Amino acid sequence: MSLPKKVRIVEVGPRDGLQNEPQPISAAVKIRLIEQLADAGIRYIEAGSFVNPQWVPQMAGSDEVFQGITRKPGVTYAALTPNLKGFERALASGATEVAIFAAASETFSQKNINCSIDESLDRFAPVMAAASAANLPVRGYISCVVGCPYEGSVVAEKVKQVAERLLQMGCYEISLGDTTGVGTPADIRRVIETSAKSVPIEQLAVHLHDTYGQALANIYASLEMGIAVVDSSIAGLGGCPYAKGASGNVATEDLVYMLNGLGIEHGIDLNKLLAAGRYITTQLGRDTGSKVAKALEKR
Repeated sequence: MSLPKKVRIVEVGPRDGLQNEPQPISAAVKIRLIEQLADAGIRYIEAGSFVNPQWVPQMAGSDEVFQGITRKPGVTYAALTPNLKGFERALASGATEVAIFAAASETFSQKNINCSIDESLDRFAPVMAAASAANLPVRGYISCVVGCPYEGSVVAEKVKQVAERLLQMGCYEISLGDTTGVGTPADIRRVIETSAKSVPIEQLAVHLHDTYGQALANIYASLEMGIAVVDSSIAGLGGCPYAKGASGNVATEDLVYMLNGLGIEHGIDLNKLLAAGRYITTQLGRDTGSKVAKALEKR
């Protein structure tokens, strides 16, 4: 299959990236990062998560973040909402889209949110109803689509079943997440091919971690399969608090560099993106996870 002419990048750094940092991060720093990302041309930013701060302390103050952003027209400011209470907070704070999440592994679901996959999906029914009433789009995530830190390999058919449920519930798009980053291009092709039997390829996205250095290869394989929406994280921030050893998401800078080389449109200014990456890594006192940023710094 030919590659897509255009790819929509879903920036997850301010949520999925920052939630794994060991230190608290102020709302002001998050707001500045989000505004820089929007200025760089990113049109979809996962800006926060309305979870209990007892479980994910770095996401405390998401209300303040959403209310403090100087918003850019045409940019979606999305929030992860684990339950109805979280959804109500997101709505009140001005989130323009919300996301819900399930896993393709029973053990991961139990460890992550203390319930089975079916129970987790049932819990989201009130969120979906409330989002529909508020006319707010809902995106669905599936974790562990290739491998689970507790169960090992995950069967692609299980991923398809969860994706089908999320679509039936009303999610307009489903992001397939290789949470532990163990997948290879063959694995990713198999998961996409299987999931696409129940969910149109236009409604599938990928969320691929780089634990084993496979993320860009896996994204390329996804593009060949017809995927045109890719999740990534500025400076490669992130991991998974419930999957030990899982390194960060693919860096947005590295993804943009690859898309530039392939001649695929994305609408993002790489130089401004690099500046946003420098800003947040300086604030966090850590090195960037972006190979492109590291290479260009040495020039």
